[in-house]
Amino acid sequence: MHRTVFLLISICFCSCNNHTPNNPKVTESTSSIAKPKETIQEPLYLTEESANKLLELPLACLQTEYPNKLGQTLGEKEDIGEPSVLHPTFYGCFDWHSSVHGHWSAVKLLKMFPNLKEKEKTRNILSQNITKEKIAIEVQYFKGKHNKSYERTYGWAWLLKLAEELHTWDDPMAKELESNLQPLTDLIVQKYIDFLPKLKYPIRVGEHTNTAFGLSFAWDYAKTMNHQELREMIETRAVAFYNKDRGCPIDWEPSGYDFLSPCFEEIDIMRRVLNKTQFTQWISEFLPSLTTSDFAIEVGEVSDRKDGKLVHLDGLNFSRGWVLYGLANQYEEYQHLFSVANKHVAYSLPNLVGDSYEGGHWLGSFAIYALTTNTK
Repeated sequence: MHRTVFLLISICFCSCNNHTPNNPKVTESTSSIAKPKETIQEPLYLTEESANKLLELPLACLQTEYPNKLGQTLGEKEDIGEPSVLHPTFYGCFDWHSSVHGHWSAVKLLKMFPNLKEKEKTRNILSQNITKEKIAIEVQYFKGKHNKSYERTYGWAWLLKLAEELHTWDDPMAKELESNLQPLTDLIVQKYIDFLPKLKYPIRVGEHTNTAFGLSFAWDYAKTMNHQELREMIETRAVAFYNKDRGCPIDWEPSGYDFLSPCFEEIDIMRRVLNKTQFTQWISEFLPSLTTSDFAIEVGEVSDRKDGKLVHLDGLNFSRGWVLYGLANQYEEYQHLFSVANKHVAYSLPNLVGDSYEGGHWLGSFAIYALTTNTK
């Protein structure tokens, strides 16, 4: 598809009150944020028109087997196999975790907008992919001797986010899919419970293994499902990992391949597990500049979107956006962060899909999550 077609995506995203001068639509002229001092006081939202466009992204890859990055450890030659044989549910979208959050994207969009143009095609793909038989094979893969830590914890986190989305979708098909997925969901929950006490130090990077990100999505699942053991485990470990952190070096970010912000992801989990008094005290020492009304941080700039690593920075803009939206929605005193979040999200929207598969197979999920953080 041509990039010019997808530039239109940015037109479909708007603030919740886009008829006032302070809340302009995100158009081609504003999506690059040409006016650094521009203030948008409301978060950006999805429209049904933009959802139709975004749905094209998972539909284009959920059943696309190649190219593929398996990321497996081979114990013997028999471990080599076609992606769709090794992972009959999550074989598309280049790698396992991207397939998982591609399925989440499809579920999220259908849940929000039941009458999307490709709703029947989407429902058919979900039904074909998430079956009891196929999930049983996925479970067995995780039980293999050499792949017990497979996708820890990034893929685990997205699997629980998919399970949570299915659980909260009032649709007969969703209930069936949730039931089919349940053995893998239970396995991932248990993997979290077994692994977290062993993790003595958190992983503070801007890519997949970031501990705070993995804890945040797992916390959401535990809270939604009222899974007390998992919730208490996450709270205990998050406090142990991060409660004494001071002066996060936000000026050091981003690193060249980041799609997550180590500082912001830490904020995202701590705002969940701490009460307001505790959080206010903690963030005043962790990142005090965030509390000032003139807080600003530059967007991550991508120099080559055909490079699978460099395009990570578009993901960073979306993930920074969802952290700031989440914080601003939770606590009124942080509403000045809406404009900062909007700047990041709007910068990367026009680049969501281009001629390269490197970004298209995963960035849509990040954009959708950022744009729906405030609509739970």
